[in-house]
Amino acid sequence: MAPFLRKSVKRILYLLYFILLLLFLLSILAPVSNPSKYWVIGVLGLAFPILFAMVFLATLFWALLRKRVAWVGLVALLLSWKSVGVSIAFHSSGAFQENKEPASVRVVSWNVARFTEWKRNNNKGSQQRLKILDQIKQYGGDIVCLQEFFHSPDSMYYDNISEIREMGYPYHYFSYDPDGWRQYIGCVVFSKYPIVDSGLVRYFRPSMPEALLYVDVKTGADTIRVFTTHLQSVQFRRNDYEAIEKVTQVEDSLLLYSRTVLGKVKKALVLRSSQARVARSIMDNSPYPSVICGDFNDIPNSFTYHTIRGEMQDAFLEKGRGIGRTYSSLSPTLRIDYILADKQFEVKQVQRLIKPTSDHYMLRADLVLQKD
Repeated sequence: MAPFLRKSVKRILYLLYFILLLLFLLSILAPVSNPSKYWVIGVLGLAFPILFAMVFLATLFWALLRKRVAWVGLVALLLSWKSVGVSIAFHSSGAFQENKEPASVRVVSWNVARFTEWKRNNNKGSQQRLKILDQIKQYGGDIVCLQEFFHSPDSMYYDNISEIREMGYPYHYFSYDPDGWRQYIGCVVFSKYPIVDSGLVRYFRPSMPEALLYVDVKTGADTIRVFTTHLQSVQFRRNDYEAIEKVTQVEDSLLLYSRTVLGKVKKALVLRSSQARVARSIMDNSPYPSVICGDFNDIPNSFTYHTIRGEMQDAFLEKGRGIGRTYSSLSPTLRIDYILADKQFEVKQVQRLIKPTSDHYMLRADLVLQKD
């Protein structure tokens, strides 16, 4: 009986291992698989870091047992090198230098989460808003791109544009949907350099992202185009996070909670894939060297990221180190905010400011436009 039991356990372990390898191999196809057609692969792509860790540990287990099946896992891990390459930066970056080079342009990107609250008051939310403004004042660069930016000209609410302009940013461009309530949310670009042109493209409905906007900035004798956007989020509410908690705890109604969460993930993946193609087509027509900053709401191993990035440089991969998480909730591997630059730029340094002022971390990068 014992030999039969051992053989059965071994077969089950082999089966689980090969299922894991299959899911892992599908996950590394996410960057080239449009979620509109292959949404399951897109979902698996989100789980790539976890699947990678599981495959690595399982392969190590079989290798220690000197089983030949470990070679299959090793091949699978080697096939994932591109996904690993965009997920982890391998530079030993030193401290960020506040005194930038004269020729460089410091670009900042940050999702400010609507400053926590809108109405004028003296509660803790107001204090959080002031911390966000103080961080922009202290660490802001030459060009500051903000997503989920809130502004209102109504005296009942906060005029955040005026407060940031007073920090030394005489130029700005703000995109928003006038909703009749005089409460405006959207992307905004503040600049110390003159903005000589600007424009925006609104994504289709019923998605709920912020527009793709751009500004043409005159930096001395050169002109560069800076894009910023905030793509479709999963739009989890408090009850969705509670559902995820119940799924992880394997509580009652597991299937119901899983369907609720998975449905929102699928919808967001499909919408972001279309938005990414729109953004890429607009960026391809830029007459100037371009930079795009924003909250893509997707990880590097995704169709969204690879579509928007194209041949551009990822500032974090060029000068950063580690995984580079930019979103403070859920997974510790969520790098969903980016600064991407055309090849005409040299990335001098990059920084991720880990401060609990927003649910996203501020990104800063110094870029130098190379002369022909």
